[in-house]
Amino acid sequence: MEKILLIDDDAKMRRQMAALLATEGFQTVEARNGREGVTLAAQEKPDLVLCDITMPEMNGHRVLEAVRADPALAHLPFIFLTGWAEREDLRTGMNLGADDYLVKPVEPAELLAAVRTRLRRHQSAGRAATPLAAATPEALQRLGLTPREAEILSWVVQGKTNPEIGIILGIQLTTVKKHLESTFAKLGVENRTAAVTLALEQLSGRG
Repeated sequence: MEKILLIDDDAKMRRQMAALLATEGFQTVEARNGREGVTLAAQEKPDLVLCDITMPEMNGHRVLEAVRADPALAHLPFIFLTGWAEREDLRTGMNLGADDYLVKPVEPAELLAAVRTRLRRHQSAGRAATPLAAATPEALQRLGLTPREAEILSWVVQGKTNPEIGIILGIQLTTVKKHLESTFAKLGVENRTAAVTLALEQLSGRG
């Protein structure tokens, strides 16, 4: 049974999410604030974290930093929950290493879809011959890409969508698409999936 850590200072919100996840077969652990969440993450070793951003004791961004700094938790799927979706806040969270970002109130179907997607992607990454984290912009430049193309492909490897990449890097969606088209041409592929597969094969020495 997969374990989900819920970090939110809103008790009603925690109960609602816990009840929803329990009906879908997930085990849940609840934290009332950020500091308690970091402690429980280390103790419980959850499979995924759902974390509010604005909280007492320690906000969500600091929680994510603490989780990513712990080698035992560094690759844990992490989804932010927030009541406001300002562009700069989203960019900050993504640059810190968040895997997804949901705006409250979250529809049950949307929450479950995000949880399942991130767990499935994390499991697939664990089976990969080359860790996704190895696809750094510096490493990808060795495939003949420009620094910006390599930076964008690195985020594609991590599973970010074009709109998310645009927000993370502070560039227009059309610019992201233009760089990806150039990347596909250089790599001799036609889509994102093929580009990721080729990049990981090249980095592992199998290409």
